[in-house]
Amino acid sequence: MSTVTLDQAIDTINQLSFEQQELLVDILHKRLIESRRRKMAQQAQESLRAYRQGQFTAQSADEALAELHESSAEYDA
Repeated sequence: MSTVTLDQAIDTINQLSFEQQELLVDILHKRLIESRRRKMAQQAQESLRAYRQGQFTAQSADEALAELHESSAEYDA
């Protein structure tokens, strides 16, 4: 299987009509959205599994926000 560089792909896309380019953009956008949804669903399942295995503990929203702020401050430092 040969690989296509980004430049080659763009050159090929430039040969399409305007309408075909619009359709391609729409298709790619929808595929990216679906890919993000699948990744989020997978991460949610992994988080639930970790929670059920006792790797996480329940906490209030205030506790979660405080922890986020703390980790954010550490990241900025």
